[in-house]
Parts: sequence; C-alpha cells; structure tokens
Amino acid sequence: MLILLGFGKTNQAIAESHAPVLVFDDGFRTLSYDSFGNALYPSADLSDILTLQRDATIITSPGIPPSNAMVRMALEFVKQNPKAYFFSEYDFFVPTMPPSVWISGTNGKTTTTQMLTHLLQHIDAKSGGNIGTPLAKLDSNSPLWVLETSSFALHYTRLAKPSLYLLLPLSQDHISWHGSYEAYIKDKLKPILSLKEKEIAILPKSLEGHSYCKKSLGKLVFYENSKHLAQAFEIDLEKISFKEPFLLDATLALCGAKILTLQTDYALLNAFEIGAHKMEEFYDEFGNLWVDDSKGTNLDATMAALQCYQDKRILLVLGGDDKGADLNPLFALMKVLQKGNGIEIFAIGSNTDRLCELALGIVESKACYTLEVAVESIKERLLESKNDSINASIKCVAMLSPAAASLDQFSSYKERGEKFKLYALS
Repeated sequence: MLILLGFGKTNQAIAESHAPVLVFDDGFRTLSYDSFGNALYPSADLSDILTLQRDATIITSPGIPPSNAMVRMALEFVKQNPKAYFFSEYDFFVPTMPPSVWISGTNGKTTTTQMLTHLLQHIDAKSGGNIGTPLAKLDSNSPLWVLETSSFALHYTRLAKPSLYLLLPLSQDHISWHGSYEAYIKDKLKPILSLKEKEIAILPKSLEGHSYCKKSLGKLVFYENSKHLAQAFEIDLEKISFKEPFLLDATLALCGAKILTLQTDYALLNAFEIGAHKMEEFYDEFGNLWVDDSKGTNLDATMAALQCYQDKRILLVLGGDDKGADLNPLFALMKVLQKGNGIEIFAIGSNTDRLCELALGIVESKACYTLEVAVESIKERLLESKNDSINASIKCVAMLSPAAASLDQFSSYKERGEKFKLYALS
C-alpha cells in the first residue's frame, strides 16, 4: 500500500496518478475521501494504520521537516519492518526517471532551471521539481528532465541521482528546517556522493574543502563567480545580455547546455525573459521606480538586490518568516551602503520587531507589520522626498526584497509580489 505524508502539490500529483492511496496530513481533522478515492486521514491515525500495513511504501512531502511526528514515526517503522520503504518523491520515480540535471543553491534555482530548459528545447527537455511541475506530471519519455531541486528534497533522497549537478552559491536559508547551516550544506552537497566517474558537478569554490567533495567520484568543477565560471568553460560573457544577479544564472545554464549538447547558443539564451517577482521594475503614475523582488526570500538575495541599486536611496520593504537565519550580514551591508544615498526599512511580517531592533544605530526603520501599511508609508516618504529641496535631487527606489518567506502572511511569494504591485499602483 502506498502511504503519503503531507498533501501538498507533490503528493497530490502522486495521489492522482496512483489512486487509491492513503494520505496523512496534519491539517486533516477527520477521515474523508477525495474524488479519486484516496483516503485522507488525520496524522494522528498514522500509527494505527501502519500496524496494518507492514509492507507499506511511504512517501513524504518534501516540505515536511524531519522533526515532524509523522516523519519520525515512519522512519522508525521502516527500521522495524524490512518490507517497508521510506521514499522521497525523487526516489519513488527512480524506475521511470530519464537522465536528469539537478539544479540547486540558495538563490537563482528557478531562473537557472528555466534558462537551461530554454536552451535545451530543441531536444524536448522538460523542467519540473521545485519549479512547479511535480515529477508525477512529467513525461517519463522525455530524453531529459531539468529539475529545480530543493534542500528539502535532497535531505530525504537516498536512491535517485543526477546525471549532471549544478549548484549555485549557498548562504544561510531554511536553518530552522535543517537544524544548522552545516546540515543545510551537507544536504545541498549530497548528490555529488552518488556521481560516477566522468559525471560532472559544478560547485561554488567555497565548498571545495568540504569532506563530501573529497569523497566524490565525479568530476567537480569549482567557480568563484561568473567570470571565473565563464573562463573554465570558454564562454564569452560579453555576448550575454544579462547582468548580475542573473548573469551567474545565465552562465551556469550555458555551461550546462555546453556539457550536454556541446553547443553555446548566446542568441537563444538572450531571448529568455526573466519571470515575475524577481527584480521586476515598474513605475507609478508619478514616475517613481518600484522593484518587486518578492522572490528574494533569503538574505543573500536581498543583499544582491541592494547592491544593484546602491546608487539610489532605497526604501526597502523587509520582513516575513526569516526561517531562523542570521540577519547580521544583511545589516552589515546596509551599514556600508548607508554611507551612500541611504536606506530606510519598512518592516513587515512576523519578524518586524526583530528587524527594527537590528536596525538601531544602522539604518532608519519603521515597524509597519503589514505590506499595505508599508507601501502607504513609502508613498508618503516619496512625496516628502520630492518636496524636500535639499534631497529632491537624490533618486529613490521603492523595493520589496523581504529576505524572508511569505507564508506568515501570504499564500506564496507570488501573492506577496502581486499585492505589492497592486498597492503601489493604486
């Protein structure tokens, strides 16, 4: 019997294609059935059901942390029952998974995955994973899967392996989920332990001394930045139209395409369009520049965004669920940038008070708590700036780059970004 832990998008797709299955979720209160005949149980019923399913195949939703009671119970059950299995989504699809490229890192995973799939469209490559399409809905007859791979999925994966692994730079993220930054790094590096000789992984140079790199049998290529990576693969950065932070994404995608097809198609790469909510610029009716970087869900992404606009005064909407990350490096950067045209913080979300405390003595901050209040406060500040004869010449940018997840107040970073734009233009 197939048992699913959690009923997010990943497991919903598996339940649809493998019905009937048993589903357990912390959000279910009573037993019910969906339209496919799947039984939906409260998580508290898992223990009783497992006693009747000694040969169960259990698949966990990647977002459920290892500390979750269902996961702990399932792992203990598998230890005691040799015919039972505990799989990640990736492991479950090993028998039908075609050759695959896994793309991970802290920032840029989605863009790099989309760019590489765009470059490989002529071979009918399909993208999925964390990018939005669950593996259950991908075509197993495709010659190649390009998978945006989260640290959550990597943590639980034991059997599946990539044919090529591309890793973007790492910074503190999902610390509360993994337990520590070191554990996060280990999960991100886990795929290289399964690589065979001649199989390639492209990795940040900062990880070169890690024990996993020393154990790997694969061919590991390390890079410091876009320029260093381009030199390693004989790529001409002058022919790439993207600027940082997207330049590294583009360069890594081009490297992946060159490894797989021996082609370097700059024109096709430059035809790619960056998606919404990632450094997306727009202007209001008064000509003020706004930037929707709602996809900036960790401090590294926000630091990159701030550096892109350091020639302006930055009115920054910051905050949400920071996932336990150490935010001091972000405020250290702000202290440096404050010496230019300055930064003002409009704090929102569950870590509002923490942000305002960290800002003391470094940058001006305002506790707004909600996005709507933050945007209205920024509008007032923009009007004040235009009426200030001394500072009127300083150009401002109003930016949402929260360095935090959105689920404390929104259904997703997309909803957060859409509301930011709606409030700004209303």
